Amino acid sequence: MRTLAIKLTLAFLAVGISGALLVAVISGLRTRQEFGRFVTQRRGNPLIADLMLGHYMKNDSWVGIQDWLDSEPLLEVVRRRIVLVDAGDTVVYAHAPENRGLNTTELDLEGGIPIERDGLRIGTIYDLSRFASGGRLPRMSPESFFLRNVNQATGLAALIAALLALALGILLSRALTRPLRELTSATEVMSAGQLGAQVNVYSQDEIGKLASSFNQMSSELAEASRLRKQLTADIAHDLRTPLTVLRGYTEGLSEGSIQGRPELYQLLHQEVAHLQRLVEDLRTLSLADAGELPLAKRAVDPKALLERAGLAHVMQASQKDVDLRVEAPELLPSVAVDLERMTQVLNNLVTNALRHTSEGKITLSAESRNSFVTLQVADTGAGIAGDDLQHIFDRFFRADGSRRRGGLAQSGLGLAIAKAIVEAHGGTIQAESTPGEGSRFTIQLPKSQN
Repeated sequence: MRTLAIKLTLAFLAVGISGALLVAVISGLRTRQEFGRFVTQRRGNPLIADLMLGHYMKNDSWVGIQDWLDSEPLLEVVRRRIVLVDAGDTVVYAHAPENRGLNTTELDLEGGIPIERDGLRIGTIYDLSRFASGGRLPRMSPESFFLRNVNQATGLAALIAALLALALGILLSRALTRPLRELTSATEVMSAGQLGAQVNVYSQDEIGKLASSFNQMSSELAEASRLRKQLTADIAHDLRTPLTVLRGYTEGLSEGSIQGRPELYQLLHQEVAHLQRLVEDLRTLSLADAGELPLAKRAVDPKALLERAGLAHVMQASQKDVDLRVEAPELLPSVAVDLERMTQVLNNLVTNALRHTSEGKITLSAESRNSFVTLQVADTGAGIAGDDLQHIFDRFFRADGSRRRGGLAQSGLGLAIAKAIVEAHGGTIQAESTPGEGSRFTIQLPKSQN
């Protein structure tokens, strides 16, 4: 059962059917009882008298009347209310054993239905339910008495059915509102600043899907908050180091404790360049997050795109004795990309591959798959550990966990920017790696429509 609509429909149907069955059962039983009473109360009704007379004529006496009445299923309701006396007013049948053998005076019976044979009374039938306290006859007629009791039975059945429907309604409402109450409490907790609140998922219907979506949203908000705090700390760290270097040297120069020389100026220039790259990377990410990253798209041959990235790094690869090659078919569908932005992505991937590959191979390849063109940068380097692989596109993440900066300082934003640029083009980027065997980055870009 998947949808809330089906659950509600079945719940209402169950309440309706149970109520109708309850009314039918109670009304039927009570009506049967009251009808039996009505038959025995109504004077002049020959049914009971004829049955009794038939037994008498068959046996020429009232012998066996007790066993016959007790075994007759059609008289199950009637026999509990009647008393049969013979011509001498002695009880020959009574449902209560203690009344058998008594007379009408001892039982204070009046107004019975006589049973006659050839004009002679051979017995009398009395209905015990006709008598109120003190042995007085009821004021209502049998018809009115019957209708009143049937109406009472119907009202009682309706009341019980309403109580049953109320009980089922309470149970169903609690089952439906319980996850909603938990969601409300969780949203109040989140509004107080405690992100990451989770609720229980009780079903797979719309409410269950809402709870699952809430849990996912809450987890993502908590993770986004954590990343924001980490981003702030990382930015502060990456800014503090070059600023500290610049401040130290500029103070020394201004105070005359350090003499200017070309090596010092080169170092200061590198630190400023690092700050500029960091600020530019952060600006690129902020534009991508806002969906405002400017893209000058045009149709580009995927193989030419890979050859451009390979040519830019061929000398560096040769110096490290790394075989850098481009493997792509000549006729590939073009892709609509910003040439400079996508070159930036490929340059970043090739640079990372060269950094972690020694005396191995780096392969840039492309192929057409359905409505996409797939670009790959694969290497035979050190690879990426499994725990690091899932965070490889996080901002400021460094797989080696090191915060040291070499001659060419890295901001830790390269892969995050690459992912943002690819997604801005409507594509996807994924990383696969086996430690000790190498890594492979796969980019999927939609084919150009021109």
